[in-house]
Amino acid sequence: MRNWQVERRKRTRHLIELGGLLVKSRVVELTGDDRALIYGALLWMADKLQSDQGDHAREVWAEKGKRAFEEDQKGDGPLGR
Repeated sequence: MRNWQVERRKRTRHLIELGGLLVKSRVVELTGDDRALIYGALLWMADKLQSDQGDHAREVWAEKGKRAFEEDQKGDGPLGR
């Protein structure tokens, strides 16, 4: 397999995993799969990370995500599912 094919597959897998996080967090369901709404929320998140509150947001969100992954592994699942 050529190098560009390997890199393309890596990128594709990465994008699929990111999309899976949107589904797992129920963002797709809660927004009615509204792409403009999801994109707007992601832009808001990027703005927040670039603001003077970015470090705090990063800490809070990272901790929340770690807990959700741990709950998911235990079978409890995030967001009360």
